[in-house]
Amino acid sequence: MDSLFIVIAVLLAAIVGAVFVLFVRRGQNDDGTNILGTAINNLATAQTELTGRLSQLAESSAVGQAQLSERLQAQERAVTKTLDERLADLTRRVGENLQQNTTRTGETMAKLQERLAVIDTAQKNITELSGQVVGLQDILANKQARGAFGEIQLQDLVKNALPPSAYDFQVTLGNGKRADCVVHLPNPPGSIVIDAKFPLEGYRAMLNAGDDAARALARRKFASDVATHVAHIAERYIVAGETAESALLFLPSEAVYAELHASFPEVIERSYSQRVWIVSPTTLMATLNTVRAVLKDSRMREQAGVIQQEVAHMLQDVGRLDQRVENLERHFGQAEKDLREIRTSAEKVVRRGEHIAEIELGDEIVKTLERTGGAQIHQLAK
Repeated sequence: MDSLFIVIAVLLAAIVGAVFVLFVRRGQNDDGTNILGTAINNLATAQTELTGRLSQLAESSAVGQAQLSERLQAQERAVTKTLDERLADLTRRVGENLQQNTTRTGETMAKLQERLAVIDTAQKNITELSGQVVGLQDILANKQARGAFGEIQLQDLVKNALPPSAYDFQVTLGNGKRADCVVHLPNPPGSIVIDAKFPLEGYRAMLNAGDDAARALARRKFASDVATHVAHIAERYIVAGETAESALLFLPSEAVYAELHASFPEVIERSYSQRVWIVSPTTLMATLNTVRAVLKDSRMREQAGVIQQEVAHMLQDVGRLDQRVENLERHFGQAEKDLREIRTSAEKVVRRGEHIAEIELGDEIVKTLERTGGAQIHQLAK
């Protein structure tokens, strides 16, 4: 607004200067009158009016400027308040989002650490399992170690299924042969020998055979190995009068057992004919459970015999007790009879005493009798 007033004043000054110059140049009117004074007066009047209008205009401008300034300040305060509120709300939302993100990030990191721990544990287990598999492969590659592995597995199964008194390991039989395990059963059938065998070479050869010819050769070797084991067990571990009429061949591999029964029925039939039963870990456990039931039934029968013997002895004791009671009753009857006879004799003595007392004797004799015998007679009568 100040710039506008300055411009207006400059324009007015320019107009006044131009009019003054115009009047000076002309000097006078055509009619010879001096119009300079009139023009100056008019100019002064116009200037006065212009000054008044300018004052009014300045006042109006000041009022408008004050109103405009007030409105601008109000708008500024409103904008500032709105900005503060929005900034506070934005700050709150950003804080909440940051807090939520921090919480979620912490939870995610915790879960990630747990999963990493699980993965680490699984990795350790896999590493240990790999080492165990390598160790198992080394064991199975050695024939003696493989035999020891089968014996240990056999011992674990027997120990888990039977009481300690029902078996023995590494037993030397009467023929000098050492058996892996002997299960003691009552006759019949008698003690049963279990021997562990692991014909793994022929089985692996069948699995790794590249053509039909190699597979057929491996099959023949596998069947021959199993048949040889069956023959050795039948020859060494079935001893008449010492063991049962059959024995068990333990295969510590379910896969080998399944392949044998699925593809070599002639070997199974040959083992049946030689009274050698081939068992796997699963079927051996079922067999041992049956043996445990037989042992339990045998112990029950033994206990039943003991109970019967004790009952017979108890009946004899009851008979003797009855005889003694009868004797005591007879003694009581005799004592009662003796008491009755004593009472009868006492009554007779009392009556006789009364008769004697009725006889007229001297007072001295009566008193003497009363002192010496009367009291005893009355006591016996009672």
